[in-house]
Amino acid sequence: MDERHDDLSISAATPSAVAPSGVGDRAGRLPTLSVVIPALDEERGIDEILQRVLAQRDQLARAGVLGLEVVVVDDGSKDRTAERVLTYPQVTLIRHPTNLGYGAALKTGFRVASGDLLAFLDADGTYPPESFATLCRAQREHDADLVIGSRMLGRDSEMPLVRRVGNTLFAGLLSMVGSRHVSDSASGMRVFRREVLPSLYPLPDGLDFTPAMSTRAVYEGLTMVEAPIPYRERVGASKLNPFKDGLRFLRSILWTALLYDPQRFFGTLGLLMVALALVLGLGPTFYYLEHRRLLEDMIYRLFAVLILSVAGVNILAFGLTCQEILALLPARRRPPASLPRRWRGKLATVGVLMMLAGGGLMAPAALEWLQTRQISSHWSYFAAGGTLLLTGLELATWLVLLMILQELTTRDARALRDLRS
Repeated sequence: MDERHDDLSISAATPSAVAPSGVGDRAGRLPTLSVVIPALDEERGIDEILQRVLAQRDQLARAGVLGLEVVVVDDGSKDRTAERVLTYPQVTLIRHPTNLGYGAALKTGFRVASGDLLAFLDADGTYPPESFATLCRAQREHDADLVIGSRMLGRDSEMPLVRRVGNTLFAGLLSMVGSRHVSDSASGMRVFRREVLPSLYPLPDGLDFTPAMSTRAVYEGLTMVEAPIPYRERVGASKLNPFKDGLRFLRSILWTALLYDPQRFFGTLGLLMVALALVLGLGPTFYYLEHRRLLEDMIYRLFAVLILSVAGVNILAFGLTCQEILALLPARRRPPASLPRRWRGKLATVGVLMMLAGGGLMAPAALEWLQTRQISSHWSYFAAGGTLLLTGLELATWLVLLMILQELTTRDARALRDLRS
């Protein structure tokens, strides 16, 4: 593979890469690399992949890596995978008595590995060990926390169309929710610093280990580099179920994103629902003002406006409240602020005005009914008033909750300040 880095895709917490250094440089020596290989019934391909990995010592040395350690985790294989690994005395073998999962095997390997840099790839021959030197060189040149071997940037890829489409969608989703470009969120070939593991954990035990790692790396603000790698069809039958595992990948990305930044998802959804409610309500409103009546289909549109506006504000409030709660909890990386303080008073005022307006629209009908047990005004006044009242009430009570959470967040610090004063 061409070892130039013109096609490197860099995703970092800062706009530009840091000057070249490396993990080992910080300790005054060159780094060592531990390659972890999870294996489940891979007797047909394990010999070839081990020989290719072990043959990379010289290339790694030229890339500034002092030594190579290889760890194979046999994840409950039923065939002769473990027997084949035992024929390589320079390889460490760890055996799971039962199948615990792809991610669990990797985590076991990371616990045993001793390298400054940790790496992994599959045992089926799909990922090229010959690219480890390129990934390690990229790590040193860009002082990266995580280097991903991207199958999507590589010009020589045999990835099936279904998986290519799926990977493109998942990478696009991660880029959207994380606001940082990622071309291959699920690549199974990576190199990263040992010290970033606490920032990446906890990670799942299944095949969704890699997209979850990518998502956490984005939200933890780690410096990520993507380097193009070739990709081959695996030896033997694939263990990946495109539909079942695709749903797991989707769940991992969305769930991890929600844990770090719930306001981004729920806030956007809530605003879209409120905007849709406004659009749906404009037509019936102007028609009634002109004709003093409503067509039958407009009645249903107004009910949709009622549901969308109340639900939209509720979802928006839920997301922002979750964001405030996350700020209360111990965390390695604080979520972005949910709502600037200067907006809270304004929104509270809007909520109160909406309640007053809604009550004003409903009051004549309510008073008339109390006096005569009849209502002569058009029902749309009561429906519009109810919508405004419920939406304003939701807005006002949510802002009170935010004030309570803010009080809890700052109470100890203010008490300490008063004591010191």
